[in-house]
Amino acid sequence: MLRLRRLHLFSLRCGLFRTMSSDPLLDEIRNCATEDHVFDLIGKNKAKLSVKHVGCAMSTLWRFQKEKPKLLRNVGQIRSHPEFLTLRILAENKIDFMDDDALVDMLYSVLRFQVVAHDSLVQQLVIEGSQRIQRFNPSALSKFALCLSEQHMYNSPLMGKIADVASSSLDSLMDARALTNLMISLSAVISQQFRDKLIEKAESLMATVDLLDPVRLNDPRRIVQFLRNVKYTYRPLLDKCNAIFIRNISQLDVENISILLGLYQSLQFSNFEFRMLAKQRLTDMMDICTDLVSFIKLFAALAPMAGPEVREKLESGVLLIMDEISPHQAVAVVNTMEEIESRNPLLIQKIAVVLLKHLDSYRPIELARITQSLVLLHCQNPELYTHLRKALTRYLRVSCVPSDVSMLVRVLSMLPSSRVDEAVISNVHAVLPQSSLSDLNSVATAIIKWVRNHHPLRHSTIGEYGKLLQQLNSCAHDRVKKMDNIDLLLEELKYVSGDWLEEILLKETLVTFQRLIDQISWTNVVDISLFLTRTNCLCIPLLDRMASVTLQHIDKIHYSAMYAILLTFSVLNYEPPQGDEFFETCIQHFTPYLSSFDPHLLVLLGYSLAVAEYFPEALTKEIFNIEFLAKLDAQLETMPASLNMKIRLRLMELNRAICLECPEFQIPWFHDRFCQQQLHQGNGSLSALQHQVHHLLGELLGGVHYARVAVMTPYYYTIDFECILDKHRKPLPYANRNMLLSDLVKMNWGPDSRSVDKKDLAPDAQRVALEFLDSKAFCKNSTNLKGEYIMKKRHLEILGYHVVQIPLFEWNSMELSTKDAWMEYLRKNIFAEDINS
Repeated sequence: MLRLRRLHLFSLRCGLFRTMSSDPLLDEIRNCATEDHVFDLIGKNKAKLSVKHVGCAMSTLWRFQKEKPKLLRNVGQIRSHPEFLTLRILAENKIDFMDDDALVDMLYSVLRFQVVAHDSLVQQLVIEGSQRIQRFNPSALSKFALCLSEQHMYNSPLMGKIADVASSSLDSLMDARALTNLMISLSAVISQQFRDKLIEKAESLMATVDLLDPVRLNDPRRIVQFLRNVKYTYRPLLDKCNAIFIRNISQLDVENISILLGLYQSLQFSNFEFRMLAKQRLTDMMDICTDLVSFIKLFAALAPMAGPEVREKLESGVLLIMDEISPHQAVAVVNTMEEIESRNPLLIQKIAVVLLKHLDSYRPIELARITQSLVLLHCQNPELYTHLRKALTRYLRVSCVPSDVSMLVRVLSMLPSSRVDEAVISNVHAVLPQSSLSDLNSVATAIIKWVRNHHPLRHSTIGEYGKLLQQLNSCAHDRVKKMDNIDLLLEELKYVSGDWLEEILLKETLVTFQRLIDQISWTNVVDISLFLTRTNCLCIPLLDRMASVTLQHIDKIHYSAMYAILLTFSVLNYEPPQGDEFFETCIQHFTPYLSSFDPHLLVLLGYSLAVAEYFPEALTKEIFNIEFLAKLDAQLETMPASLNMKIRLRLMELNRAICLECPEFQIPWFHDRFCQQQLHQGNGSLSALQHQVHHLLGELLGGVHYARVAVMTPYYYTIDFECILDKHRKPLPYANRNMLLSDLVKMNWGPDSRSVDKKDLAPDAQRVALEFLDSKAFCKNSTNLKGEYIMKKRHLEILGYHVVQIPLFEWNSMELSTKDAWMEYLRKNIFAEDINS
């Protein structure tokens, strides 16, 4: 009997527990089918709503929005509903009763409905969250950081506290989504050490990603975005993320592909396979992108990669919807038109009209992008330029952010000339001391352009520009001298180029680099290389240090970085100590990965090595086969015209170098047609220097028919002058006098040709090539001849020439200021005693 009574009491307790734990209202909210149903329940049960009810209602409302296509979401309508205000009031009153996850979820949901940051509910949720940070689990911490980012609190002390908590608990974080959201949110406040820890953690978690789950594609995408935010092209992690995108290309929509292409461009990361797959995927989606938003994104992503026919179709599509696009979409369109170098006059005219209509709504950075695009598109719309100048000037009068000022000044100088507002000049003066080297370079370029354009104006205006330039130069020198961090210096110099750098800042910059030479490491050796290559500066201490660091840490440097490093040494024609070991070590490092290189990068790598007289057989065989050349052609179709032509020229030059220097490879010469096309584009006219020297050679050799001008050699080298000497070093006449380059275009030159006259030379006769070398042939800060000119001399000698290279700084020197001096100079070089040695 007692046992039965205990059993009865136990069953009553269980029943009571079930009754107390069940919540019909909570279940009803979860099972609502529409927003109106949720609001109806809230209105009828205001007095009964607990903290769980409020949180569930808010989450349910957002779930309905997520399930709708973006174009059909009605966030504003929901936010303005009276019962949504009821939810907000109830939530604010119940913050103290929310657990950590409920608190963060509430803040997340409220922000999804675009409730403003200064709303009392948002502020109270943020304050309460800031007091609980230490106890948040990784998921809640990540979502809270994301909420702060959405309120533009990237650099706030609160974000710094989150970074501290995340750093201490990083080892226990195993959720890729939480990690990648944290990475994005914290990218503005993390140290380099914490950055590396986050990257290491991301690498380990990416190995566990389910590559077939399209939802997880957001994780690698956020990692790429993080690398863009911290300006760090970490190739191993990028390669892993890129492999995931390639395997799931069919799951990527227009928006995601557009985002990825933009991120890759910012990181200067190129991958042939992804680019080809993305191009095909976008092309396949052309017919299904019927809404305006998707089509504009498709145009921006596909047009720069598309061929002429697809590009024309895209431009026609944009023309049809031009009157419907938003101000932001108009900026995307005109920027894309600039990138593809559009020459569609109707499209340019229409976009100008749209931009003029919305001009007052644009922020400074958008105005800058618009101005640059319109100028480069050669848009003819004086009214638009007038309004742009007024808008840019208006912002320049009040802006106090150096990067904004330099950006606006740069684009203002691109507009049709007129006198610059004195208030603008005054404001530029004020921000110069706080400006980076990149900002100073932009301002200097603008000032120089203004001075050139405004020379008819009164002297006082030019004087103001002079004072501004003087202050700017002083600020730049002070900034470089005070630099104590080589990475910061490299970052500020990344986009600095042109006459101002070379004439004003280069010498001081090289001194600073040498002062900080011990800071050169495997992490920045590529950036040092790019700077020296870009400026053509021969700085032996830096080059020796770069070679030493590369040899010591070769296993830490990504194989693709070998091109940038080797290019510097080949371009500047410098071989470091242990030169053979340095080049061979670099070659051995990248050789196992030849199939992983982008086709165009492999061509550039092969050319740079050829300049330095290195011809790895494995690299040569990788490039000169039908399959590779087909991939290269496909890639070139997606590139801008200028880069396309550069790669084609480098392939031709590499083909020529191998034919001349490595005939044992049996690589055929297949660039006759390409070279003929290039010759047809030349004008074939002679310069004043060529007329002068040809006349002098005529007097020296016994007549102008003893020398030829602008001669085309086998393999399509052009030389300034050629003459032929017999075995007694006496000149031989040409049968066909004064053949010019324009005449040579019509002739069928082949690689087996060995005589300009199409007949064999007399026994022991010698052809002499005279080459006049301007400043471009030498390193910027020395008389060291650059690699490509050394290679040309090498090749001409293989073709049977005695090569005389005459620097223009010698020809135009004080010592050679008379006709007799020039004649004697030519005599010594042409009739040199060692000509047949």
